[in-house]
Amino acid sequence: MNVTIAGYGQHLTTHEALSGVFGSISLASWIFLLVPQLIENYRQSSADGISLAFLAVWFIGDVTNLIGALWAQLVPTVSALAVYFCFADLILIAQCVYYNDKNARRAARKASTRSEDSVEQPLLGRRDSSNVGLPGSHTRRRSSAASASASARERRRRASSLPSLVEEGEARGGAWAKNVASIVGVCAVGAAGWAIAWKAGVWVPTPEHGASPSDPEPDTPLGASVLGYASAVCYLGARIPQIVKNQRERSCEGLSLLFFILSLLGNATYGAGILFHSLEKEYFLTNLPWLIGSLGTIVEDVVIFIQFRVFGAGESSALEVV
Repeated sequence: MNVTIAGYGQHLTTHEALSGVFGSISLASWIFLLVPQLIENYRQSSADGISLAFLAVWFIGDVTNLIGALWAQLVPTVSALAVYFCFADLILIAQCVYYNDKNARRAARKASTRSEDSVEQPLLGRRDSSNVGLPGSHTRRRSSAASASASARERRRRASSLPSLVEEGEARGGAWAKNVASIVGVCAVGAAGWAIAWKAGVWVPTPEHGASPSDPEPDTPLGASVLGYASAVCYLGARIPQIVKNQRERSCEGLSLLFFILSLLGNATYGAGILFHSLEKEYFLTNLPWLIGSLGTIVEDVVIFIQFRVFGAGESSALEVV
């Protein structure tokens, strides 16, 4: 079925409208992509969960994308978005470096304090008057005290197990609601943005036999095209260090699952926008590198979702992947 939608003298087919909506949702996903991880790092005052190698490779991809866009003289919106992505990357990287340095200094101070205490402890122990007594009496007292302490801890653990399960269930439900609301909100913003752009005449459907915004123009410099492909390779390989880190530590603690959900949403809607525009062989083959890049990134995100499910993320694993 090919329904024609009319508005303010403009006509477009259902496929064109869906292509535009999916493209706009993809754009909204990229704009809000890094926000959940920034919030997660701030909430935990730590960036131990995220791999700096992941962010560094991603940043290189954004830089090469920006240089390629400027070199090829693409439309201003593409260059502006590339600049935004570079600044957003720098903010996240700076936050991670700050928390890593801060926590490393704190750990060094604690280690120094423990070292000083261990040096002073034997002297204090020799001055302790409680050391005077019958042989073996201190050992029995310490053993009895340790047993009593263990029993008390076990009673507290049993007493608090039920409330903990209840709180965990409530936290999981709350996380589900927040993440679903965030995804719905991003989709709504993207769809509304497309509708406004279409009504205002800012967005117009690309002719099916014409050039796609992703297609290099005939006079695009070879260097700009090379940078574009290099950027795609960086995006595709960026998640590998994060996957390796999660597997090595057997944990996803400190990662925001919404961050990767938005990434999957952005890549899926980006690919859908291309496919809804046209399925002609020439157009499909022209956009195949971008489709492969999106598909590969989606596969890597699914691997991370599986790691969330298998390893969990401590208190951060309230939202499970089903």
